[in-house]
Amino acid sequence: MGPMMRNARHFFLSVVGVGVLAGCVDEKIVFRDRELFEEPLAAAGNFLGYASVEDKLTVCGNCHIGPQKEWEGSAHADAWATLEANPGAQTFCEGCHTVGQNGNLVSEIAGHAATGEERYQDVQCESCHGPGLTHVLDPSDATVPLAPLQVGVDPAAGCAQCHGGTHHPFVDEWSESRHGEASLAPTSYRTRAGCAECHGAEGALAAFGVNTEYVEKGEGLEMGITCAVCHDPHANDHAGQLRFAIDVPSVEDNLCMKCHHKRATPELDEAGTSSRGPHSPQGPLLLGIVGDVGWTPPNFAYNVERIRGSHGSVANERLCAGCHVNSYEITDPESGDHVFTATGHSFKAIPCLDADGVPTADDSCAMNTTERTFATCATGPCHGDEDTALTVMLDARAGIADLVAELEALLAMVPEDQFSTTDTIFTVGEGAQFNAELGAIESSAVHNSYMTRALLRASITAVENEYALPFLAPKPAPDRTPGDPSGNGN
Repeated sequence: MGPMMRNARHFFLSVVGVGVLAGCVDEKIVFRDRELFEEPLAAAGNFLGYASVEDKLTVCGNCHIGPQKEWEGSAHADAWATLEANPGAQTFCEGCHTVGQNGNLVSEIAGHAATGEERYQDVQCESCHGPGLTHVLDPSDATVPLAPLQVGVDPAAGCAQCHGGTHHPFVDEWSESRHGEASLAPTSYRTRAGCAECHGAEGALAAFGVNTEYVEKGEGLEMGITCAVCHDPHANDHAGQLRFAIDVPSVEDNLCMKCHHKRATPELDEAGTSSRGPHSPQGPLLLGIVGDVGWTPPNFAYNVERIRGSHGSVANERLCAGCHVNSYEITDPESGDHVFTATGHSFKAIPCLDADGVPTADDSCAMNTTERTFATCATGPCHGDEDTALTVMLDARAGIADLVAELEALLAMVPEDQFSTTDTIFTVGEGAQFNAELGAIESSAVHNSYMTRALLRASITAVENEYALPFLAPKPAPDRTPGDPSGNGN
């Protein structure tokens, strides 16, 4: 038996023998050695795989009991069985359903791809962390296998190696999203204090209270929001191995709203002299809790605690994700052949489509149901079909745009000293300006048109009363017919 095979964990068993007649107790300690792993073949590239295939006990799990237990409940733990159950499975699929060079920083063929051994079936710890032999032989050594976090920066490593391509294009779509753009085009606010907790991968994980180790930790890289920021590879508390729930109507507990709730109400700067405009207020606006979004005018008299539409109600249980993260199959209308599997990881609720109906990164196409898909709007109880959803959206945008124009016309007549950046007084004019900027955010009409309109109407009245301004008759709304990009508010 080689030295690596002799590595073992010691167990003891207390055997108690009771002598009835003699009235004595004989206690004996029995030790037993158990092999933690078999010496891997040289071709395996130092990957260890399972210690027990039958028990799904990974070699890593002998010591890392907590992660082993959590992993057992994940889809990764059944990756091989999933492949075998698929009638269309082929040999080249095995690389993403086994332990090997995919998912980590190893570049040479290794693990299952090199040996075909059963011990490397399923997506185990080493699939992401890399080969563990060196660490197991000397746990005190600094070479602890760590998983890479910068998926977009290095698409040849990490999640991208398996969760990409036409079969599972999660990373492909993500790379074209605002989250992916952040990773592929790093900027300083990924690490800047006050910004990094939502714009940078390392800052976001720290804000989430995640202390896990990864390859790039502490290097100060300007990474954006990568896969492992939202998904926890070691836990199964929420669907999709998300770090937090997506169906909870709370800015503190909802995954998306943890970042999409910044400056939903006016905030004075550190000197207490001026307020900046709204920044990422979508979460509070969606929930529509009075006082949690926008400036509350003095005449804002509602006998309710919440003003919301169906997007923020139980009719849309997944809330943000209900519109922004939806997967569906795209097939050729004539042959019925599979064309693309949209994963919803572009995070666009109504994306532009190419000639095959595949969502694109472009956002300049016309606002109609031919060049865009409104499928996410028509799948629930909110809207009957895509055309209805489009009509409702354009109508809401038009109404809000008119109110914003009316309020801005009034604010133009307010004395300039009411918008001072040097005093510590927050005026009606500054509050109304905040609400005008909130209404001018294109998505406000969809996230909560009722709350947005209520705030704008009350702001108009407040400005008129505070500064004794004349009533301004609203201008006639421009023609905004469905499919006319000139009036869509873009």
